Amino acid sequence: MEKPASKIDCETDCNALNVILGEGKGGHLAPKENGHQVSVIRSLTGGGDREGCGAAAGTTSSVQKPGTGYPEREQWTRQMDFIMSCVGFAVGLGNVWRFPYLCYKNGGGVFLIPYLIIAIVGGIPIFFLEIALGQFMKAGSINVWNIAPLFKGLGYASMVIVFFCNTYYIMVLAWAFYYFIKSFNSTLPWSTCDNTWNTPSCIEIFHHEDCLNGTIGNTSYGNLTCEELADGRSPIIEFWENKVLNISEGLNYPGSINWELMLCLMAVWVMVYFCVWKGVKSTGKIVYFTATFPYVVLIILLVRGVTLPGAYDGIIYYIKPDWSKLGEAQVWIDAGTQIFFSYAIGLGALTALGSYNRFHNDCYKDAFMLALINSGTSFFAGFVVFAILGFMANEQGVDISQVAESGPGLAFIAYPKAVSLMPVPPVWAALFFFMLLLLGLDSQFVGVEGFVTGILDLFPGKNYLRYRREISVGICCLMCFIIDLSMVTQGGMYVFQLFDYYSASGMTLLWQAFWECIVVSWVYGADRFMDDIARMIGYRPFPWMKWCWSFITPCVCMGIFLFHLLNYKPLTYNNTYMYPWWGEVIGWCMALMSMLCIPVSVLYKLCRSTGTFKERWEKLTKPQWGPHHLEYMSPDTDIKSLTSLSPNTEDSKIIIFESVM
Repeated sequence: MEKPASKIDCETDCNALNVILGEGKGGHLAPKENGHQVSVIRSLTGGGDREGCGAAAGTTSSVQKPGTGYPEREQWTRQMDFIMSCVGFAVGLGNVWRFPYLCYKNGGGVFLIPYLIIAIVGGIPIFFLEIALGQFMKAGSINVWNIAPLFKGLGYASMVIVFFCNTYYIMVLAWAFYYFIKSFNSTLPWSTCDNTWNTPSCIEIFHHEDCLNGTIGNTSYGNLTCEELADGRSPIIEFWENKVLNISEGLNYPGSINWELMLCLMAVWVMVYFCVWKGVKSTGKIVYFTATFPYVVLIILLVRGVTLPGAYDGIIYYIKPDWSKLGEAQVWIDAGTQIFFSYAIGLGALTALGSYNRFHNDCYKDAFMLALINSGTSFFAGFVVFAILGFMANEQGVDISQVAESGPGLAFIAYPKAVSLMPVPPVWAALFFFMLLLLGLDSQFVGVEGFVTGILDLFPGKNYLRYRREISVGICCLMCFIIDLSMVTQGGMYVFQLFDYYSASGMTLLWQAFWECIVVSWVYGADRFMDDIARMIGYRPFPWMKWCWSFITPCVCMGIFLFHLLNYKPLTYNNTYMYPWWGEVIGWCMALMSMLCIPVSVLYKLCRSTGTFKERWEKLTKPQWGPHHLEYMSPDTDIKSLTSLSPNTEDSKIIIFESVM
């Protein structure tokens, strides 16, 4: 904690101040008589004779007064708040449906081999890099790249990505909230065909063993032939498409707004706002519930699931290895993209969360623990999912592959059907969708926290307003809500998929992760950053991290990125609807909005600077440090480079801090 020193009379304490400045020039901290530290921040704006009380020519000296300068950065009340926030953010909906789906699609248990390999060489190193970078720089996703200001476009890119994620991801929560409300009925609305939104093709029993043993078209069940049964539509699919989405013919037919869904969306945004508006001290408390309760529900669902008929077959289908899949490139690509998605890499939110840590927090151990929790949750959720899918397959008389779907299909088609087949269906439905809501909520409000943190870091010091956080969070939520209105229309699902496929796709995250490794390893310096980490945590991490940042991880990221690019396929919905050309153009524009931030900002800064290319490069890649770096540097450390603040600004003034740490 820092407090402003009392005002120093320039005439009476000139000699003392000159001593402090002399120590500051050498990069040391000047100890005071009472054992406190005095940190000096000054700018090398030129040499020349000293004027007045020792200020360098071209600068002004001042002492920070109460209520001015940079406000003290918030910190987690306890370290467990940070752990639970990271768990809440990184462990989300993708762990519940996407990982199990990829497992059975790519060889069952054998999928764990490429998954774990890419986690070790790509996921964990970048996960640790982002948390450590935030903790070291004490800044959000934009200002954290003051470590190499030329590449500050990385911060803007992550802000664009997380803004898009915040915009469309909350729609899943709105759907979950809608289903949660509809669960409070004696009869679940998606379990029968006698509703206003059902069509004549709706049938509650769409496969029967008599049809499986007979000849299609000749055998009948009730008043329907087996051919009609095979072409029938499940009530859960009709509830999803006709009632919830009320889906139109395509992207160019937006239709009307679903007012019920819009109210659910508004309610979720209000919840997110009041979870985030007071900062990490309140957020850190909320995640204790939102991050742990889903585990309770998953355990309950697993216990119930394994007692259902067919559950054993589903679990065997999930873990049975198909060794031939290891030779397919797509398996490795799916493993890579799942790691980057589930670890929430490249969004800047991990950096923001790490920035609220104590400077000497052991983020190295935290990163490994969080990665283990994330991947372990994915694997555990697979048993829950496939126990229920095995039960569904047994009830419907079909193969498991016909009931398992990826993405929203698994959450809003397969699971609602599963709970409708269980005893006391409304209880299980409410329990599942409440879990789904909490899984997404903590990810959502941590994502909003990361975005707001990056914005607020751009306006420190004299721009500080008393209610700036509350106002910023409110503006962010309102902007996203206005954009989300396009997703609660009849054509909203097409808009949602457009955002999901392009704005925060595997390509944008891989591109972001590649440049993060390059900048830290080859611009700032991998050895130099390892030294910084050692200064924070008290020891040097295993050299494997440095090797990954420098060589292995960038190659993995770029390899998967190029494979995606070379094997690009136009976006479709339900494998039938082809998006119009202008829809794909909009999608690519969203992807390029983040990807181009990096090269465009580099070229812009190089062109605006003066001197030879080498001089421009050296000037633009010199780190810009904050007050806490001087405060925590050890006396025997050479920190002459901690003087690259911009001249002729508020940052260039000499500010004396008295620290009580």
